[in-house]
Amino acid sequence: MNDAVAADVVSLEVVSKEVAADGVVALTLARPDRRRLPDWTPGAHIDLVLPDGCTRQYSLCGDRFDAHTYRVGVLREPAGRGGSAYVHDVLAPGDVVGVGGPRNNFPLVPSASYLFVAGGIGITPLLPMIHQAELLGADWRLLHGGRTRASMAFRDELAAHPDRVRLVPQDEHGLLDLAAFLGTPREGVKVYCCGPEPLLAAAERACADWPPHTLHLERFVAQEQAAPARSGPFAVELARAGVVVDVPPGVSVLDAVRAAGVDVLSSCAQGICGTCETTVLAGRPDHRDSLLSDHERAANDCMFPCVSRSCDDRLVLDL
Repeated sequence: MNDAVAADVVSLEVVSKEVAADGVVALTLARPDRRRLPDWTPGAHIDLVLPDGCTRQYSLCGDRFDAHTYRVGVLREPAGRGGSAYVHDVLAPGDVVGVGGPRNNFPLVPSASYLFVAGGIGITPLLPMIHQAELLGADWRLLHGGRTRASMAFRDELAAHPDRVRLVPQDEHGLLDLAAFLGTPREGVKVYCCGPEPLLAAAERACADWPPHTLHLERFVAQEQAAPARSGPFAVELARAGVVVDVPPGVSVLDAVRAAGVDVLSSCAQGICGTCETTVLAGRPDHRDSLLSDHERAANDCMFPCVSRSCDDRLVLDL
């Protein structure tokens, strides 16, 4: 994990810290002077830069029409790298954290009908989407799974929609029945799914016969990737800097560019947060991120240098 602090990071105060479920806390953040925060759209996330130097990404799950606060939900991850443990055990109201963004790699596209599927903490980006669907008068339903009922965050908010929300605690009802929830493939429906990788893989299988671009996913961890397209070195031309950088095997494009003295904002270093997105001017990237769709990859007009490489001897980037 590259925990470099981005240049657009601002200092926000932890206004409140509340238990949202077993193992989940909700943080409300605001400027110390309570001035207006940048606007955001459903599906957006922020980079949370903790006092211990860790940078982690969390989906915004509050009211996007509240111009003065952000809310995120943080799951304690015992097998994590310490960020969630710090939030749960150390961070307290009154503390100041860094916040970068918001950024949106999971936007809600217009549709007359939505089917939302959440697994565990994956409910967080879907909450503002549900609010938006309600605001626009769109038809929507939510299938939300979790280990236990007590572990499922923001149940009180979802209780306002008893006819549209189905909660499925695994210890009570088993795994989610995606086929029954989704029904037969049809036009005019968008499916949004967020949660652990097995759920996302199941959603991809369940939507395989649906119209193109029906399914929209957000991942918390990077997908496994095949071997790079080329095993040898390649060159990256930085058009604005006027330099050419050699990228040997085993070194990321991001690290090679930084070693040449050109700064690129980054956060996750896994190809899942979108912070380091870079425009490609020439050449074919070897896309190794977990963000771009097949259509976006085919365009070859951007890449994420923290993980992606090159199919050609030379790439030209807008850096």
